[in-house]
Amino acid sequence: MSFKSRYLLFLLLMLVLALPAANAASPAIGSVAGSLNATLSGQDISPNATLSNGDILQVKDGAAVVAVGKGSRMVFGRNTVALFLREANEVTVLLTQGNVSIFHPQRDIALRVRVGDVSVHPASGFETSGEVALLNESLRVTTEEGLLRVENEGAVVRVAKGKTIHVKTQIERGGGGGGGQGGSGVSALQIGSLAAGGTAAVLGVVAASRASNAQDAANRASQQAASAVSAANQAASAAATAQQNALSAGCALNTLATAAGLPPPFTPPAGTTCP
Repeated sequence: MSFKSRYLLFLLLMLVLALPAANAASPAIGSVAGSLNATLSGQDISPNATLSNGDILQVKDGAAVVAVGKGSRMVFGRNTVALFLREANEVTVLLTQGNVSIFHPQRDIALRVRVGDVSVHPASGFETSGEVALLNESLRVTTEEGLLRVENEGAVVRVAKGKTIHVKTQIERGGGGGGGQGGSGVSALQIGSLAAGGTAAVLGVVAASRASNAQDAANRASQQAASAVSAANQAASAAATAQQNALSAGCALNTLATAAGLPPPFTPPAGTTCP
């Protein structure tokens, strides 16, 4: 084997070895099951778009539903910015603005929402649903089902079903492009007031979907109605033609009968006469 061939083979081998490492740098975390007025790392979100380590989700006046693990769901409400990280057997969401609702089965990949120096995660052994919302410098944590654990500087607070707590938190905000492992620099946007919680976000997505389906159904009904009208017009035209042909044929028989000295055998329908 020539030196050139060996060199090309070496380059090919290095490329093959580098591919798994490149893929491992951004492992898939989950997918965006649905979205409205949202972007992922600055790009429009395609249906069931893959969510990778380091991706930044920004929701404007809309909502986004993210699926992770075997059944966990997170719903991000309006005016929300979040960075996703995959850490060992856990998915971490760095929330710098807005709100997120969590739906976590009893057994699934661990989920954690970090806001500044506070982290919130579903307690193991429970099917849990709840909401984490950032309101100015206060974090609101609500548990709708199961149990949420709130950790802050070593202290742990358990938020049971039907309970809500507020926690003071600090978030660094700076310019720059986001990414990386910290919360600073993810967004330079100011925190806006929350006009809708996670439940309202879900209802908004569902309503938008139903409105789209209703519009499609209305369009199909309109097309079917137009087709029915066209068919009725064609049938009416054919009937009119057939009636005119029958009148012409009957009148022609009357003409032949009269010429032969016989009484006319055809009587024109009411409202019509032979020419």
